[in-house]
Amino acid sequence: MKNFQDKVAVITGAGAGIGRALAVELARQGAKLALSGRNLANVTETAALCEQAGAKARAYKLDVTDRAAFYQHADEVQADFGPANLLVNNAGVSLTANVEELSWEDFEWIVNINFWGVMYGTKAFLPQVIASGDGHIANVSSMFGLAACPSQGAYNATKFGIRGFTDALRQEMKIAGYPVSVSSVHPGMIKTEIAWKARAGGDRDRDALAANFDKLAKTTPESAATTILRGIRKDKAKILIGADARVIDLLPRIFGSGYQRILTAQMKKEVS
Repeated sequence: MKNFQDKVAVITGAGAGIGRALAVELARQGAKLALSGRNLANVTETAALCEQAGAKARAYKLDVTDRAAFYQHADEVQADFGPANLLVNNAGVSLTANVEELSWEDFEWIVNINFWGVMYGTKAFLPQVIASGDGHIANVSSMFGLAACPSQGAYNATKFGIRGFTDALRQEMKIAGYPVSVSSVHPGMIKTEIAWKARAGGDRDRDALAANFDKLAKTTPESAATTILRGIRKDKAKILIGADARVIDLLPRIFGSGYQRILTAQMKKEVS
């Protein structure tokens, strides 16, 4: 996909953060936007920003954990815009908890949103993306889909799962000769509200964790959106966002499984 003019773009988690920034930038580049999220008011605000940029945009209320709702959403988009060219499975949440303290409720919460949301979205829209004749699917993983980190076991599980699923799908599309490219997207720490909406296990102070995240996050959603769209145009299999993501990507490639000793030592230092 070399440009986005008149392309139908579907974005989940479009009410804020990377999803909103992507929508606005795609609007500027001539795309038609089908935007979804659980908070319809926020998504409606995003759609209005896209319309101000001269794009056709529609907001939809969607719970990505609801498979039937996702298929219904795909039908609605087809009826409103025609077949989708670009699907960005962006909706996601965060959870900080050691496996020992992780509750099943929290584990199922993050898996249902982060992992199953991407699976449902891909399966629901894949026939349209293939039929469009010029399609791309971008699934948002994380830098923690590249290397595991203590206290992020559940989050790692979902983001590694997205990466594996996406890599396999990319190969399948090429083998089948379909006009569809696929990318896994690996953001580092982005200046969004994700940390403030996260969950924390045990007696961890969620607000303190979120405040620390804000101090460390250097990349803006707008910068992330620019990087993602550039990666899509260049047909990159793996799109890294931010210097921190690039460092995390290098660790297992340079040190193999030894990267775990580096992260373990760092975490020990931080809690001591």
